[in-house]
Amino acid sequence: MYRTHTCGELRTGDAGKEVTLCGWIQTSRDLGGMTFIDLRDRYGITQLVFNMETNPGLCEQARKLGREFVIQVTGNVRERSNKNLRIPTGEIEIEAARFVVLNPSELPPFTIEEDTDGGDELRMKYRYLDLRRPSVRDNMILRHRMAREVRNYMDSAGFIEIETPFLIKSTPEGARDFIVPSRLQPGSFYALPQSPQTLKQLLMVSGFDRYFQIVRCFRDEDLRADRQPEFTQIDCEMSFVTRDDILDTFEGLVRHLFKSVKGIEFSEPFIRLTYDEAMESYGTDKPDLRFGMEIRDLTGIVKGRGFSLFDNSGYIGAISVPGCSGFSRKQLDELTGFVTRQQSGAKGMVWLKYEADGTLRSSVDKFYSAEDLMLWVEKLQSGRGDLVLVLFGDREKILPALSGLRLEMGNRLNLRKRDEYKPLWVVDFPLFEWNEEETRFYAMHHPFTSPRPGDIQLMETDPGAVRADAYDLVINGIETGGGSVRIHDASLQKLMFKTLGFTEKEAAEQFGFIMNAFRYGAPPHGGIAFGFDRLVALFGGQDSIRDFIAFPKNNSGRDVMLDTPAPVSEKQLQELMLKPSGRKQGQE
Repeated sequence: MYRTHTCGELRTGDAGKEVTLCGWIQTSRDLGGMTFIDLRDRYGITQLVFNMETNPGLCEQARKLGREFVIQVTGNVRERSNKNLRIPTGEIEIEAARFVVLNPSELPPFTIEEDTDGGDELRMKYRYLDLRRPSVRDNMILRHRMAREVRNYMDSAGFIEIETPFLIKSTPEGARDFIVPSRLQPGSFYALPQSPQTLKQLLMVSGFDRYFQIVRCFRDEDLRADRQPEFTQIDCEMSFVTRDDILDTFEGLVRHLFKSVKGIEFSEPFIRLTYDEAMESYGTDKPDLRFGMEIRDLTGIVKGRGFSLFDNSGYIGAISVPGCSGFSRKQLDELTGFVTRQQSGAKGMVWLKYEADGTLRSSVDKFYSAEDLMLWVEKLQSGRGDLVLVLFGDREKILPALSGLRLEMGNRLNLRKRDEYKPLWVVDFPLFEWNEEETRFYAMHHPFTSPRPGDIQLMETDPGAVRADAYDLVINGIETGGGSVRIHDASLQKLMFKTLGFTEKEAAEQFGFIMNAFRYGAPPHGGIAFGFDRLVALFGGQDSIRDFIAFPKNNSGRDVMLDTPAPVSEKQLQELMLKPSGRKQGQE
């Protein structure tokens, strides 16, 4: 063994022991008669002391060591006179007796500290160095802990972890696939799975009634803070269950993660909102419940007063912002600018101040009496000192605009606290969404989602009114998981494909394998997939998933460390029976 202890292990109880540590040099401080070095590994930092009086030769050698040198050092543990209580090992130090340079280091391109001078792109290029920083290292450890606890819970609940293939068949009705050419089958392609959806359903047909997998998935789509081209899901499926069985089981998983990883227990069952309720009250199917400001429909009480902007709008909605009646005209103009910059379709913003003394003042006093405005206050259940913000236009555009305004006010008033968590289930989504350009319905989730039992008769007569037996888990405005009860009946699956515009031939070509499986006794089943990266980032108190992935891509889908994607040789293209582009490597 190169070492007897790690750099985060020793305490005052170890004083007097001779120990050997290995690690990277974090900092070196030469104070004349003494040289101090902070030695770092993934477990922590330990201070080394080199004394010019007792061992001048060793001290001179230590002064030549640079940042990020890898060394092995042996010495005696002693209690520090000047303690550093900010780190666990801050009460001891190692009086060095000898050391060996295991590997020198060039000067790193940025300082490997919390307040690093490295920009985002530079740190991604040297990601193996960035991973040495304590915060990024701790993110990886958090990810490991959560994966371990997922497996502990799923095993205790009787689930079996089964791996599914990465080279599968490309299917429509989702994001763009990443495709992989086959050398052995020229002109044919595999697709990397966006999810193991059909495969886990086949496992249900196979009799594995409780399956899960922490699995890599791939989608060729535009990137953002919570999206990467390759990401990780906690993928789960169950047989012989109802929707309530599924929600109870996986609410249990989320509760287990919060308790075991963060020490947080929820005393009440998670709230359940229907999709319609979420849209009506929050303007989004991913509501943040850490604060109020629910949206209220004012349409019926504000029209017909001669204010043409209201009278000519299909929908008028509002939120009540607590304690903000003192907002200045400049602040209100800034909010109006915020709304219009969102390109939300809102035609403007109207405000109403319910002053602390009970006075009502608004930007439309010319059209509305104090009695009229009090109706607004009552509808919104506003209190004295509150500010009412009103948007108007088309309902489909105004609800999302009000949602954005609500979140903006939540941010400005510091109501979206990172250490507070409000989980909920959103249920009963629409089964279909209409595509105006293609004049056809698409599956809002995927084509294997079951309709609510009471809505099946609407599949052929009014598809837009059919509700899905689907559900999302939302935490703090973030969709962390989603799933559905699946279609297990072949005739209903055929009706689903028909509604989506597939001919029988097209359905057979794309999904014949699962349709055939349903002929051999498919059990009732359903499941869910959690965005594991999103869950870890949420537990880590961050918006972006990138720092919780060891080797992520940038916003252009590039890995700047590996310099990929990159061209391949003409020989490789020929082996795959693919035509070269005609451009030389590196040519624009």
